[in-house]
Amino acid sequence: MTPAVGQYSRAKLRDMEVTLHIPDDIAKRLSAGGSDVSRRALEAIALEGYRDQTLTLYQVSEMLGLSRIQTEDFLGQHHVPLAMIDEADLDREAALFEAASPRKPR
Repeated sequence: MTPAVGQYSRAKLRDMEVTLHIPDDIAKRLSAGGSDVSRRALEAIALEGYRDQTLTLYQVSEMLGLSRIQTEDFLGQHHVPLAMIDEADLDREAALFEAASPRKPR
């Protein structure tokens, strides 16, 4: 059954695991200074996905386990401007972040 317009499916997809084969000498260079190569690869995918508009701000946030503000900061640190989105997309993104944020008791 497809959700009606204006409703969002909250079905959780399983995480995909990807294996990269990187030559040892290159892996050593990438991990120099204690850098986590897996995290760097995930961040690179998220950045490229956002740049080419395959991923939304919310999806990048979910991938990287960041809040909305942290995600915006992350993009800024990598000189990736926030995408120009129309009002409907902005409302959809806001609703996704709102639904995902923990509720504070009143």
